[in-house]
Amino acid sequence: MSKSGSSCGFELAANSPDTLGVRGVLSFATAAQVLHALHARLSTAATTTTLDLSGVTHADSAGLACLLVVLGEASVAGRELHLAHIPDGMQVLARVCGVEPLLG
Repeated sequence: MSKSGSSCGFELAANSPDTLGVRGVLSFATAAQVLHALHARLSTAATTTTLDLSGVTHADSAGLACLLVVLGEASVAGRELHLAHIPDGMQVLARVCGVEPLLG
């Protein structure tokens, strides 16, 4: 299991060749590091990739924005990126912001 980002309050772990586990905090404080780590990992990932968010302990609007950015970039690049186990709080935030359909 390959990991990155753990010193920033979050961690990405390759759960399988096509699934990245996201754990920890996706917030304003970690947004730049999260986005950088996701870009680095997704650039070498399978054409179809799933981000497993079951390990996310806290997410705010900046964390949601990071996910929306990588979803959009994947779509533009012709790649499939899916989110699994989206935390309830993040789903509520996405609903309130009117972006829930973008989460897939």
